[in-house]
Amino acid sequence: MMITSRIKSTVLMAFTVPLIAMAAEPATTKKLSAQQVKLNADVIAETQANRLFMQSFVEFINTADVKLASELVSPKAIFYVPGRAEPVSGPAGYLDIIHMMRSGFPDIQWTLEETVAEGDKVVARFTMRGTHLGAFFGVPASGKKIAVQALNIYRFAGGQIIEERGQPDLLDLMRQIGAIPK
Repeated sequence: MMITSRIKSTVLMAFTVPLIAMAAEPATTKKLSAQQVKLNADVIAETQANRLFMQSFVEFINTADVKLASELVSPKAIFYVPGRAEPVSGPAGYLDIIHMMRSGFPDIQWTLEETVAEGDKVVARFTMRGTHLGAFFGVPASGKKIAVQALNIYRFAGGQIIEERGQPDLLDLMRQIGAIPK
């Protein structure tokens, strides 16, 4: 996976030099063992790699690129989607989610506003922007522009997404397209 290798190289460079410099400084408090330093460095590297990964993920959701889908999304990934009784899975499942959104908002784009990363998880806040030009959840096209927040929780393994729990603000979206009074 080219993206994963690039991310790992960037993260390793960003954290190896500071860790070497920290190890050379005299400690004024309790010293960490080499194993503790390595563990801390591994956690920091994984967290940063997951943040960088999200930049590639935004490119994927904004383009619906099938090649990026197979690089970024595990075939065993599970996605919990509001409005669906059962989760969808794998790259094809995620492309189905994007298609559902594009059927109502053909010009939809996601902007990553912020992330919180810890270990194998990333919480991401997005803004979805688009124009309601097709039916969405049974609401006919209104021609109205939307800007809606979404908060998603991702879990990673092996350099790919293995789980997502997405929570777009559907109430606000339905208000913006005129399906629910403001």
